[in-house]
Amino acid sequence: MRLFYSLMWWLALPLVLTRLWLRGRKEPGYRQHWGERLGFYGRADGSAAAPVLWVHAVSVGETRAAEPLVDALLAEYPQSRIILTHMTPTGRATGRALFAKHGARLVQSYLPYDTGSMVSRFIRHFQPGVCILMETEVWPNLIAVCGAKGVPVVLANARLSERSLRKATRFGSLLTDAARGIALVAAQTEADAQRVRSLGVQRVEVTGSIKFDVVVPDAALAIGIALRAAIGERPVLLCASTREGEEELILQAFMSARTTLPADLLLLIVPRHPQRFDEVENMIAARGLTVERRSRLALDGGAMPGSVAVLLGDSMGEMFAYYSACDIAFVGGSLLPLGGQNLIEPAALGKPVLIGQHTFNFELVTEDALAAGGAQRVTDAAGLMSATASLLGDTATRATMGHNALAFANQHRGATRRTLALLPSLF
Repeated sequence: MRLFYSLMWWLALPLVLTRLWLRGRKEPGYRQHWGERLGFYGRADGSAAAPVLWVHAVSVGETRAAEPLVDALLAEYPQSRIILTHMTPTGRATGRALFAKHGARLVQSYLPYDTGSMVSRFIRHFQPGVCILMETEVWPNLIAVCGAKGVPVVLANARLSERSLRKATRFGSLLTDAARGIALVAAQTEADAQRVRSLGVQRVEVTGSIKFDVVVPDAALAIGIALRAAIGERPVLLCASTREGEEELILQAFMSARTTLPADLLLLIVPRHPQRFDEVENMIAARGLTVERRSRLALDGGAMPGSVAVLLGDSMGEMFAYYSACDIAFVGGSLLPLGGQNLIEPAALGKPVLIGQHTFNFELVTEDALAAGGAQRVTDAAGLMSATASLLGDTATRATMGHNALAFANQHRGATRRTLALLPSLF
């Protein structure tokens, strides 16, 4: 089965590279570092003798989730360095912003495509002592090559929904064989652990979600304070990590509810994918709403015009700043059946959280936040505006929700420490 899988990769490679080039029209980063994706690298640098820990974080969410673990690994193993791999330019850019503080101790690269020869070249070049995959990444050839070369594979902060499990079982022995090659899975919840065990993984431990351990950067808080100062006293509804199709629903509901919402309410929209910034700006302007972009907004003491109805968050690495500047946070990907996004970040900043019906990718953490009173579920975009109007009209309830959200986030810290404690037996 894996031989057939490898053959399919080689046959599809021209199409994969063509798609990469086409995506580069909107995101130039897709046209860079192609050699890395094919497993070709330059001469090893002088620090190559240091023990190498390999962490793979596919895109933005996984990279941000990996921050507490990366920081802890470099502190726990002071003689080591980390090779941090990604699949997307946005993930790579996020990593560059988060980990510049580590200097030469952290090197970034794209993960090579999952063929035996490409992965083998990667391992020969970097010589990692361990491979740590974040959340849901399972690559059959990568795991097989790591096993053949004595590199233990860890799946950290692992989550596996029922939907993903059903998809995995359709691949038969390809993924079950790969799963059995994983030395350790550190699962977010017992439900995740049970689903992972059903794939044949021998060692599965429940450690909780590393995302609860994220530390809000002082620089992000400073930007949030400056952003809030530019906005002024207006109430702010943040719609974070919105996906295609959701912005239209939100804008339509926003316009329909203008008579019930505070007249000076600012709608702050931050699309999840940066290649959609221009599209969303045009969508807002087409409805006759005055829009400003964060990239054009000076934070040097000037005030944003009161006529601006919608602020478009078009910057990278500032999500904590956006959460800090808002009064209410709606977490996107949940109005449509997309699985939702993680609500831990706004909770960690003590913000009342609104979330849609579709949260199957983060079901337990969402249910726990709801049970703790730090989040509220809305049925649709109209319900989002109704809940916003209600919370903005009730300061005490809004403050209680924010307090509950912060308590919920603090209660679940410690997954990084628990994960770190499992690693010494592997390398």
